[in-house]
Amino acid sequence: MTVGYGYRPWLAGIWLIALTLLSTLAFGTGSPHPVKPGEGSPFQPFVYSLDLLIPIGGLGQRAAWCWSDGGLQGLAYVLIAFGWILTTALIAGVTRTLQKN
Repeated sequence: MTVGYGYRPWLAGIWLIALTLLSTLAFGTGSPHPVKPGEGSPFQPFVYSLDLLIPIGGLGQRAAWCWSDGGLQGLAYVLIAFGWILTTALIAGVTRTLQKN
């Protein structure tokens, strides 16, 4: 429904952009804990949000940080699920896997 049943893949791109911006704001309000203290790059909310939403590859933020706040940790899990769904819809639409019969 959110991507026009696969026939309007550009809607998935809009959803990904909107979720990235909203999650960047949400993660910017909290303070995560490093998984391995003293290692890794500094926390960057925008890059962390992209790392959660883009299922392929990795930007190094997802595995380096964890949340003690259950709400933000839950948001991270939701973003991973939405990332898989929306990226799959976007790729399927762009490659014309889904077509009207």
